[in-house]
Amino acid sequence: MNRYFIDPDICKAETLPASFYRDPEVFNYLKEQLFARAFHYIGDQRELINQSQNTFPISLYPGYLDESLVLVKQKDDSLKLLSNVCTHRANIIVHHPEKSRKLQCQYHGRQFKLDGTMDRMPEFEQAENFPRDCDHLHRFDLKKIGNILFAGLGNQVPFQGVIDQIMERMYFLPLDEFKIDKKLSKDYLVNCHWALYCDNYLEGFHIPFVHEDLNEALDYGSYETVLYDYMNLQIGYADGAEEVFDLPKDHPDSGKKVAAYYYWLFPNTMLNFYPWGLSVNIIKPISPDKTKVSFISYVWDESKLQGGAGALLDKVEREDEFVVEGVHKGLKSNHYTTGRFSPTREKGVHHFHRLLSELFQ
Repeated sequence: MNRYFIDPDICKAETLPASFYRDPEVFNYLKEQLFARAFHYIGDQRELINQSQNTFPISLYPGYLDESLVLVKQKDDSLKLLSNVCTHRANIIVHHPEKSRKLQCQYHGRQFKLDGTMDRMPEFEQAENFPRDCDHLHRFDLKKIGNILFAGLGNQVPFQGVIDQIMERMYFLPLDEFKIDKKLSKDYLVNCHWALYCDNYLEGFHIPFVHEDLNEALDYGSYETVLYDYMNLQIGYADGAEEVFDLPKDHPDSGKKVAAYYYWLFPNTMLNFYPWGLSVNIIKPISPDKTKVSFISYVWDESKLQGGAGALLDKVEREDEFVVEGVHKGLKSNHYTTGRFSPTREKGVHHFHRLLSELFQ
């Protein structure tokens, strides 16, 4: 496996090389060393669990991670996220959302309590040292932002810290009132490496050249990037009378005309806050040459949908696709190796590349 180095000094640093995006071995390495250990968006609590059911199976990134989970509402209405794989012979336990008092594998009858504890198993009376801890269903960490649920597959990122940092600015929004708008939500298939799509998202450098409408809504000169350990924030300020947030007096950005807060959560989740609500973007790897991008729209104030930086999201996405697909093709050239970072405009990309390179040390 190649080792990658990104100089911590952005004024000296070079980008990840083209080989990073082309190499299938690197792609698979990141699946195991990054995605299988990270936090991932799994859905909206109100959509997954309702009054008529208490179990909901989830297949995380089918065809890539293929991690089978089940969200289970306990008797006290709390939620637990469990492995949906029987600890006897790896059969899938829950196939459809349902109401159940227990979790039972239909292969050999092993039963689990709703908290994942192994409860009963036929024909195991003579088995020694049974049950062991590994005979219970694995419990995954579960975190929430409003009603949005995130599954922690490992400890790659201290996610509670990420949530706390987001809430330093977003505390004033009634996130529990944000509701999914399925008409506005959409999936896109993009012919590029997943990390390349993130590269493009993490800088506003391209906005004046690629997004004419968005550039008119934002003050490019004031565009700002704030770096955290496993997250960064791009703040888009309004250029005129566009829709902006009504920020409270004690807010860190009080008095400023903020049109959008663009949060990127390592490695592949974007939370884009607009005056009308929130657009969650999930970047899902398929192959080194193909990525699925899911836009999930949470609307709070419909009256503000058509104005400002949060308008025309589909058009902006199509413009981004054209660019990143062009770059992906260009990375196959024998005459391109690495690029340089703009010290003033590409701090987010440099941050991302450093986090990725550290996985290979």
